[in-house]
Amino acid sequence: MGEESVDEEKRATLRRFAAVGAGGPLARLAGSDADTPDDTSSDVPAAIRGYLATTPGAHFSKLRDDLRLGTGEAQYHLRELAERDAVESWKDGDYRRYVPAGRFSDFERRALGYLRRDTARGLVVGLLKNPDATGTELAARLDVSAPTVSKHAAALADAGLLDRSDGYALTRPETTLLLLVRFADSFGADAVALAAEADDLVAYRD
Repeated sequence: MGEESVDEEKRATLRRFAAVGAGGPLARLAGSDADTPDDTSSDVPAAIRGYLATTPGAHFSKLRDDLRLGTGEAQYHLRELAERDAVESWKDGDYRRYVPAGRFSDFERRALGYLRRDTARGLVVGLLKNPDATGTELAARLDVSAPTVSKHAAALADAGLLDRSDGYALTRPETTLLLLVRFADSFGADAVALAAEADDLVAYRD
């Protein structure tokens, strides 16, 4: 694949997400004037905003790779957006995760971080489908070992997302389900399937 083709793919990706983020007050920062239509950097701030609006809780590497940005390029624009109170971030283990500023509570941010981990999300989806599921049943559903379920359940409990005092129980299932349904397309196929099942039970608004 030639350099020109890569640049065109990057430009298309940025403009697709920029269209989502274009409505925000910071969508057009310095350097994004219409007289530089071939400069992909002109689309980056709005593209990041649009990407995070649809993929909140994404970590740095995923955002960088999905938007086809260089590491320094992504760092620069994220820092600029953070200084303008357009995005906020937090450390989540080995990751730094990002969301649009002022959109999510502390609980929701913690939930988004864990929902972006395959096994933790699978455990949550399993409990939303069957609140009485045991660790053994969840392990079978996820095709993992019982100790793996126990490990992820402990992490979810430490984050305040799960109560292990009597089996496994999500602490705020309605909020967690809402996040899964609203941003299903940015999670895995399990979230998309759950959203389809929950469509007639859950209503949400912006």
